[in-house]
Amino acid sequence: MRPTRDPAELGQLLRGGPFHLALRAALAARGLPLHRVQHRLAARGIKLGVTSLSYWQQGARRPRHPESLRAVSALEEILELPDGALLRLLADPAHTGGPGRPAARSYRALVSVGAAVEQLLAGMDLPADGGLHSVGHHERVRIGPDGELRGRESQQIVRAHRDGVDRYLAIHHGDPGCDATRVEVAAYENCRTGRVRCHPEARVVVAELLFDARLRRGDTYVFGYGIEDGTGGRSAEYVRGFSYAGGQYMLQVRFDEAALPVRCRRFARTGPEAPRTALCDLTPSGRHRAVHLVEQTVRRGILGIAWDWD
Repeated sequence: MRPTRDPAELGQLLRGGPFHLALRAALAARGLPLHRVQHRLAARGIKLGVTSLSYWQQGARRPRHPESLRAVSALEEILELPDGALLRLLADPAHTGGPGRPAARSYRALVSVGAAVEQLLAGMDLPADGGLHSVGHHERVRIGPDGELRGRESQQIVRAHRDGVDRYLAIHHGDPGCDATRVEVAAYENCRTGRVRCHPEARVVVAELLFDARLRRGDTYVFGYGIEDGTGGRSAEYVRGFSYAGGQYMLQVRFDEAALPVRCRRFARTGPEAPRTALCDLTPSGRHRAVHLVEQTVRRGILGIAWDWD
């Protein structure tokens, strides 16, 4: 639905929601650009970035914290709306405004360090839902001579499920002993590295990969990036979590000749604490140095390859 200057349509959205469309329509009706709204909030002692406002009106993120709800209350005054008009839409579960697709699984449901990931995203003012579905993902992992995860390279094809998407969030969770402050992120194809943040205690790194174009809903995009680690101890598995179903995934794990495992298996999990299912032995190729899995259509959850050293 496009923004409207029609008072009747604005009134309908304020009554029935969802919040992000009501906010977008109110902004359009008042003709206020986001930077002016930000300045008016600042004059009331409320600090809120233009990025957050943009995410709110796109439906990529919803105000939840007390300071954010205070900002929404101030927005009602700035946009000349009845008291509680926007806050009511946030409080009522019927007005969540789902865009006709299954909700993404949270990071807490996919990885054991999901809370740390969400903390980093909040600090970077980024939504958990990046607005992208994976169409295809080819990932290559390198295991070093001491059994450590040396690095990984990814090439991805994604499709935007909302307008204005211009970045991807790369998340790396190091093995025990990993020094997250020494992990390096490199952009290879059709993107560049933006902000990089780490959570040393959780061994997590979150990096923005900024696209060379701003996507519209339905657009596809191809990009590639790499992670260099090598700081952790001996690795025993590599996993990838999927928030949405659909898309192809290929994972290849290549081992150094000085550290070859005795057995490799693919597996699936419904969550980080769930038991491994769909176990299947993998046959090494390339002089017994590499194994891989291919999933033509992924399901929501976790896929991975595990190996035994002895």
